[in-house]
Amino acid sequence: MADDVGLETQLCSEQFGSGEARGCRAAADGSLQWEVGWRWWGLSRAFTVKPEGRDAGEVGAPRAASPPLSGLQAVFLPQGFPDSVSPDYLPYQLWDSVQAFASSLSGSLATQAVLLGIGVGNAKATVSAATATWLVKDSTGMLGRIVFAWWKGSKLDCNAKQWRLFADILNDVAMFLEIMAPVYPICFTMTVSTSNLAKCIVSVAGGATRAALTVHQARRNNMADVSAKDSSQETLVNLAGLLVSLLMLPLVSGCPGFSLGCFFFLTALHIYANYRAVRSLVMETLNEGRLRLVLKHYLQRGEVLDPTTANRMEPLWTGFWPAPSLSLGVPLHRLVSSVFELQQLVEGHQEPYLLCWDQSRNQVQVVLNQKAGPKTVLRAATHGLMLGALQGDGPLPAELEELRNQVQAGPKKESWVIVKETHQVLDMLFPKFLKGLQDAGWKTEKHQLEVDEWRATWLLSPEKKVL
Repeated sequence: MADDVGLETQLCSEQFGSGEARGCRAAADGSLQWEVGWRWWGLSRAFTVKPEGRDAGEVGAPRAASPPLSGLQAVFLPQGFPDSVSPDYLPYQLWDSVQAFASSLSGSLATQAVLLGIGVGNAKATVSAATATWLVKDSTGMLGRIVFAWWKGSKLDCNAKQWRLFADILNDVAMFLEIMAPVYPICFTMTVSTSNLAKCIVSVAGGATRAALTVHQARRNNMADVSAKDSSQETLVNLAGLLVSLLMLPLVSGCPGFSLGCFFFLTALHIYANYRAVRSLVMETLNEGRLRLVLKHYLQRGEVLDPTTANRMEPLWTGFWPAPSLSLGVPLHRLVSSVFELQQLVEGHQEPYLLCWDQSRNQVQVVLNQKAGPKTVLRAATHGLMLGALQGDGPLPAELEELRNQVQAGPKKESWVIVKETHQVLDMLFPKFLKGLQDAGWKTEKHQLEVDEWRATWLLSPEKKVL
């Protein structure tokens, strides 16, 4: 009777990662009997583990076989998947694999065209001419890589999705130039140099944004694992593309029209897959675009958009957003040139930032204090975007609606007076807005707003007047 009870009573259980848990019961001979449930295949069985010290000839524990897909998962997916990555990891990687496959095939067509233009297969071509063309092409790309990293490097984190899509479209443009280069031999060197310049920009933008997305997707301090498995997936896709290219190139090499048609089809697939991949990303941190969307919805309807909805509405083209121009972390000397101007700028500012609003150009510039943290930056950005809403359309809270009527009626009030009054409105509005962001799932302890490195301190206060 005791044995029967032992067989029915679960002594312990275990599970691997987020997999199905298996229980353990005591067998009649004192060994442990483990249950194995294979959720994917609908199978279940039990095996026993002999107590320590038993004779090797007695009943032992056969090793539990793994499902066929678990081996592939261990090779190509991060450890602990899906709990160790963000929820958008799988759809993004699937579409990213599709675009990488299409890009690999397009790249094969472009490489064939470049080799043909250099003179591979042409008895009249010289090694020195081909080498010179290759050196000019590579040196142009290297210089472009440095210039682009200096020019746009700080903006890639803020708009990772937009720059990721931009990089892939630019890569298609570069491959199109390579395919067209042999058609105009007189401009071949200039064309392939321009193409390589574009590809080097793609390398900088694509690599930097991929790193930013890895930070977003890694949820267990496993950025290296996520990055390594992404590299494995890309290698597998490129290998498949290479094998397909070996079959495709002999078919299209003798027919330029068919080759160009294949390229356009693959390019369309590449752009569509990239769009779907980037659109599937759900970033929980706020950049200027997402903050603008969320704040506009909050001011009009009193509700905070959740990250999924806001990311779905976010435009994916760089430079899409119109004025107002919001500049965070500007130098103080750019805004004031006298004690009187400094006093006007400081008056009404209780928070550790100073805000200057140019109504005519709808431009907001913010000076940050040395003590300004992420919350202050978020409030300053909210303040600047709220001033921009005063010159827009749509419903606003009563306090802001009154100010908008004053602003749109004419330049009756100076900008610094309106900024001072919006500070008072923001003192009531921002704590509710911040709590709404946190309740909706936004990560407010960090942000992806573009902030320059200038910081300042100021002695004047609203209570201290300088004559």
